Amino acid sequence: MAQNQPIHGIIAYPITPFADAGIETDRLAGLVDTMVDAGVHAIAPLGSTGESAYLAFDEWKTVVDTTATAVAGRVPVVVGASDLTTAGTVARAEYAQAAGATAVMVIPVSYWALNEREIVQHYSSVSDSISIPIMAYNNPATSGIDMSPTLLNHMFESIANVKMVKESTGDIQRMLDLKELSAGELPFYNGSNPLVLEALLAGAGGWCTAAPCLRPAPTIALYEAVAAGEVDRATEIYEELLPLLRFIVSKGLPTAVKSGLEILGEPAGDPRSPLLPLDPADRAELESILVAVPAA
Repeated sequence: MAQNQPIHGIIAYPITPFADAGIETDRLAGLVDTMVDAGVHAIAPLGSTGESAYLAFDEWKTVVDTTATAVAGRVPVVVGASDLTTAGTVARAEYAQAAGATAVMVIPVSYWALNEREIVQHYSSVSDSISIPIMAYNNPATSGIDMSPTLLNHMFESIANVKMVKESTGDIQRMLDLKELSAGELPFYNGSNPLVLEALLAGAGGWCTAAPCLRPAPTIALYEAVAAGEVDRATEIYEELLPLLRFIVSKGLPTAVKSGLEILGEPAGDPRSPLLPLDPADRAELESILVAVPAA
């Protein structure tokens, strides 16, 4: 993997394809290869889209190894390394580093709500176990834990390997606060798909998204238009993409993206139970959205 490349731009989140025997490694490798060839700037396996919470540790390792082989050092790889326990998170972070990950992404998840002292200790323990950067991932909708901009900046200043933040609350003010608190030193990335244009214009270093699984070209074009200062063009692309972005978030990323891949003739299996595929009405809506969103 590309351990020393900067992380920016379109950070693509692949689904984890399932088959009766477990992880469908050929399908995963093909999806990763397609997105890298299309021009995404990084690959981030094992996030919410990759159903990491539903994988056994050996399955999780299989996804890391398959992704590493498919990427083959062409772009950075940010591996989701979260677990309910600190020990489990450390084990995943160490494995990801040994496999060549550029960085690990860590979201604090726990059956019991964590206080700030516990969150800081959790990230400190992971930081002490590795030498690669940690992307602190704030998504209270999935983790049940909300890390304030003040806490995130404190960890950036006090924990050696906490180097960046993925902010997924959908609140642009959080990003602006991170920018102000760190005097622009703390890189932040947008994890809220519908917020992407506003976030990029506010200085987000990239867009963490599953959209390239279905429509890589316009996703990349949106980022490139913002980077080139072509705001009108970026707005046009954003408005075309917005129905798809809203749909995949509202219906659940693995569920919606896997159904979308099946519609596009690239089936990746059903999401893992208790998640279910889209019902017929939602599938029909997604079909119409994909027809309306240009592939290139």
